[in-house]
Amino acid sequence: MCQKMSRLIVLLSLFFCHSNGVFGDEVKAVSVMEGHSVTLHTDTQLHTHDVIEWRFGVQSPDEIIAEINKEAKTKPFIIERLKNHVEIDDQTGSLIITNITTQHTGRYELEIIGNTFQNKHFNLTVYAGLSVPVIIRDCSSSSSSSKCVLLCSVVNVSHVSVSWYNGSRVHSSISVSDVKTTASLHLEVEYQDNNTYSCVINNSITNLTQHLHIDHVCHTCEVWVECCGRTEAVIRLVVSAVVGVATVAVLVYDITSR
Repeated sequence: MCQKMSRLIVLLSLFFCHSNGVFGDEVKAVSVMEGHSVTLHTDTQLHTHDVIEWRFGVQSPDEIIAEINKEAKTKPFIIERLKNHVEIDDQTGSLIITNITTQHTGRYELEIIGNTFQNKHFNLTVYAGLSVPVIIRDCSSSSSSSKCVLLCSVVNVSHVSVSWYNGSRVHSSISVSDVKTTASLHLEVEYQDNNTYSCVINNSITNLTQHLHIDHVCHTCEVWVECCGRTEAVIRLVVSAVVGVATVAVLVYDITSR
């Protein structure tokens, strides 16, 4: 009887504290790359009478996705759609998410109900894997004959920054917050520019870099098209000349033989 009254008091305290906003004000931010694992720590050890509940999402915060009842000595409960990704540490109640995807991004709430009450919130951000930026010459951009316009692009990215660096100094930068989008950033350089440029894509966890080789990239598009055009014209002239000579030779031979 006393135990039930104690639990009732705790639950009533939980209700009034939630109503007054005492608990759950602090939100811990956690970031992880897609495909990795992450643990949302309770920072405690569970006791005999503890009931621990994990909830997920802002849209349905009352949905319990995982639960441990130490007093009932039952196996941890995990909802069906998360069973291949989620498990609970039965000693601490920490939530372990494995082979994580961007679908796991969101807000997680922890409640430990026992002799004392604990409440924590986690804001989990899952970043999609990064691909190395690609640098090409932008043939569509108009520029003077002494300058080369370059384009650094990355695809299927979200919550990243794309930056051009001149040495160790940021030359220009853009940020992308959309999900699974393409990001591009221009750079205009002189053909004889001897500076060291690189394009960097980064999020809060990692970054990838592509170095620019001006001599290689800037001799594409119009330059090569122009060269190829001239070469093709020369080849056509040579072929025409050869065909013409051959034709004349055939005619001369035909006349002579007659």
